[in-house]
Amino acid sequence: MEVVSRGRRGRMFDDFVTDRIDVGQAELFVRHGGNGPPVLLLHGHPRTHATWHRVAPLLAPDHTVVCPDLRGYGRSSKPPTTTDHEPYSKRAMAGDMVALMRALGHERFAVVGHDRGAYVAQRLAFDHANVVTRLIVLDSVPIGAALARCDAGFAARWWHWFFLGQTAKPAERVINADPDAWYRTGPEQMGAEAYEDFRRAIHDPETVHAMCEDYRAGLGVDRAADDADRAAGRRVACPVLFLWATRDDMEDLYGDPLAVWREWASDVRGHALDSGHHLAEDVPDELAKAIRCFAADATDV
Repeated sequence: MEVVSRGRRGRMFDDFVTDRIDVGQAELFVRHGGNGPPVLLLHGHPRTHATWHRVAPLLAPDHTVVCPDLRGYGRSSKPPTTTDHEPYSKRAMAGDMVALMRALGHERFAVVGHDRGAYVAQRLAFDHANVVTRLIVLDSVPIGAALARCDAGFAARWWHWFFLGQTAKPAERVINADPDAWYRTGPEQMGAEAYEDFRRAIHDPETVHAMCEDYRAGLGVDRAADDADRAAGRRVACPVLFLWATRDDMEDLYGDPLAVWREWASDVRGHALDSGHHLAEDVPDELAKAIRCFAADATDV
């Protein structure tokens, strides 16, 4: 694996550098900086690495912070798709992350995942248990758990999973007709530079296609991977911190969402934060504090 190119420090992430790193099946755009034990921050849909721009500087005094665009998202490359959607599986994305961190000199690390990034983080913890020291999950339960519990209420709230994930009438044409109308948000929530990075991504039809492939993989190969882990009795080996937003629907859907995660891991802690779904943008101080405290509790991070 190699560093393809390196950029200057940017305004949005003070004292962070940008790299493009070839991880084998993809080339990832990444910002990284700070000093101390490494922590990998993985964004969700339809965000880019820039969603972490308020959190990463708060962690940087105590941690080396790595913020990539997942394959298919943002400025990372878009591998060709296949009929089984495997190139956008969380297993493939998790492999990218191991290669990325090794290219940056990190053999073991903590990982934080939000939304779709949480599924990548979970898959890292299952498939590469020897490298993940701590798993921090934001506003997400495993795909296998969500789909096993799927009912009319879930389908009504999370209908986009099935719209983006189906192939009979692909969602790309609808989204590309007016990406700003589809992904309704603004610089007030995200910050001007993060919003600019986000808009660049959603106005790229290749990125939109890759994001849909992420969901198609979720309904197929990703669920199969989760189901296989459950059938084999495998559990996440490292400690897990699960944080969820009070102004999202985790509690409405699952009652006690911690109980869901305790079916998948032995050491699970967590609590709600007074936030909307995008915790890194809404409550960066509280989120960074929770990450720091959890990571500091580890003797091997």
